[in-house]
Amino acid sequence: MNRTYELMFIVRPDMAEEDQDKLISTLESAVSSSGGNVKNVEKMGKRRLAYMVRRFHEGIYILLTVEGGGALIHELERRLRVTEPVIKFLTVRTDEEEKRLEKIKKIRESRRKAAPPPAETGSETAAVTA
Repeated sequence: MNRTYELMFIVRPDMAEEDQDKLISTLESAVSSSGGNVKNVEKMGKRRLAYMVRRFHEGIYILLTVEGGGALIHELERRLRVTEPVIKFLTVRTDEEEKRLEKIKKIRESRRKAAPPPAETGSETAAVTA
């Protein structure tokens, strides 16, 4: 079963751009070899951390949006855990949230269609005809 996940990870602030691209391509190849696909890659840039992590006050944030199964995510997390430049990572399943938002949108649309348009008052029609 394919599910959608957001995988956010933080790498060392002194990591070169080429090394970041190499790490991302390695993760993308791991996803494709496991039968999943990468929907989006977003480099969010260098930001200050809320607290010190492994003696770093800053980190480079990267967000991957991935479709795949649980085994794929387990493998990606294992790779991130053993990759030295990665100082923190977090995986969140987002497909349930997307379903919930779609359901809310459908309910709102049905309420808009069911509600009659507001009737004009007498003062508005008098101003229009005058």
